[in-house]
Amino acid sequence: MEPRAGITVRRALELPALRRGLPEVVARGDRLDREVRWVHAGEAPNIAALLKGGELLLTTGIGIGDRAADQRAFVRRLAQRGIAALVVELGTRFTELPRALVESADVCGLPLVQLHHEVPFVAVTEEIHTEIVNGHYAMLRSAEDVHRRCTDTLLRGGGAPEVLGLLADFAGNPVFLETADGRLLYAAGGPAAGEALRVWEGLRGPRAGRRTAAAPKSADSTAGTAPGGVPGGAPGGAAGGVTECVAGGVAVDVPGGGPGPGAVRARLVVLPVDTALAPVHRMAAERTAGLLAVVLMQARQEEELAARGRGDFLTDLAEGRVDAAAAPARAAALGFRPPGELLLPLVMRLPAELIPPGDWAVLVRAAQEELVAVGLPVLLGVRPVEGRVPLLVGLRAEADREQVADRVAAALRAGLDRAGLARADARQPAVVAGVAGGWARTGPGLRHAAEAAAAAQVLPPRPWYDARRLDIDLLLWRLREHPDLAAFVDRALGPLLAHDRSARPPLVPTLEAYLAHAGRKAETARELHLNRQTLYDRLARISHLLAADLDDPQTVLALNLALHARRHVS
Repeated sequence: MEPRAGITVRRALELPALRRGLPEVVARGDRLDREVRWVHAGEAPNIAALLKGGELLLTTGIGIGDRAADQRAFVRRLAQRGIAALVVELGTRFTELPRALVESADVCGLPLVQLHHEVPFVAVTEEIHTEIVNGHYAMLRSAEDVHRRCTDTLLRGGGAPEVLGLLADFAGNPVFLETADGRLLYAAGGPAAGEALRVWEGLRGPRAGRRTAAAPKSADSTAGTAPGGVPGGAPGGAAGGVTECVAGGVAVDVPGGGPGPGAVRARLVVLPVDTALAPVHRMAAERTAGLLAVVLMQARQEEELAARGRGDFLTDLAEGRVDAAAAPARAAALGFRPPGELLLPLVMRLPAELIPPGDWAVLVRAAQEELVAVGLPVLLGVRPVEGRVPLLVGLRAEADREQVADRVAAALRAGLDRAGLARADARQPAVVAGVAGGWARTGPGLRHAAEAAAAAQVLPPRPWYDARRLDIDLLLWRLREHPDLAAFVDRALGPLLAHDRSARPPLVPTLEAYLAHAGRKAETARELHLNRQTLYDRLARISHLLAADLDDPQTVLALNLALHARRHVS
């Protein structure tokens, strides 16, 4: 259970000071989980005017009144003030509580407790206040622990997504980072994967209706100062204003969006979808917002965060965690509105050495600028851990698939150049286009393209690959760790590979070209820039080394598979 700023009425009655009075709950025992913010003792008839709400009121009943009407009015005023409970000590004024008092408390929903033995009210006050103050300090320690873990994550190279994930785990609810004007940057945690975005879109509504005016912090506010001078919010006001959201959620301004001291760069939103938010969650959100302000100022992470959010959506779609019927609305919330139902999934797979962790934001911005020239709606996401850039492109016609894939692949590579990330000494990125179709086919198409892109990294460079033509390589890539595959390559090609390690010219390229042209010698000779006789001599040498008939269909099939497999097991 998370620390609470106060204690409940039930817990207060269990403390020794009140327990010695033999407390008996005579009305609304179902409301003993109310939080006690403070304890007050008094006998004045107008005591309600002196209270602020949340108090446990101790009295001997002197100010309650003799008439039933006065007694009902006394209880009614306390209930309207919002006190936590009324505790009356028997003996001084009453030997038993009047029926009108009990009935009124029951009607007003106010817990009413009678003490059968006299207790020193100062001892009760001191004991409960100690519990409340200790609760505040425990809450501070809990929020500080979250702050420390978030800081450690950043120091180890993590970014805003990891920080948001820690906060979501702590709050047990989804967490959202949005721009100051309400555009979603990133969602983390909460319900099952993929549901957080739907929750945010469903609850946010029109901005004017979603948020209420921020209440000023005070000694009586949750985020203000607790009794005894214990701060209830982040010290120093690292984050901006705290705003209450619909359904008890909270939004915290992330400062740093402009030159003014009150400028807002983003907004951190925690929604109570799974569990109610406690004050400690609001405090942790404030402290996290302060860290996010630093993170967002260090680099242009707004673009990366938004791209990561889109990448998470596309991955959820590929893995079947997003229903095809709900996908269009989810995509629209991310700014993707295709001209029709025809979509083209693509995936660019980047070698790990090509993109340093801090350069994803630069790549996102450069790629998006280049993709504008494609002239079609594009939803671009990133998955830095896997080194993937998944995309969806809205097509106008199936016949446009190859032309659009050409333009998108060229734009992505131009984005790498513009970002200064293209390197001649590194493996080149592989761009793979999946099967075009509606939303129902888009998820499987994205998954196929992502898997094929991993396999395509070892293939000869091409502007882009068609996922439909990579199924054999994909199968072999999945088997790459199996020892039988390496053994198969060695049996089929071993003598030829041994020859190429020690003799010139190498013969493997000749065999690859020959098989790629389905045994057509004239075309093979033209590609290799050889005369016919030289090609014949080389083919004869290959046939001799492998003890194989290159005109035999089964032999040709085995050699083709072995050449493909060799790329994946090397």
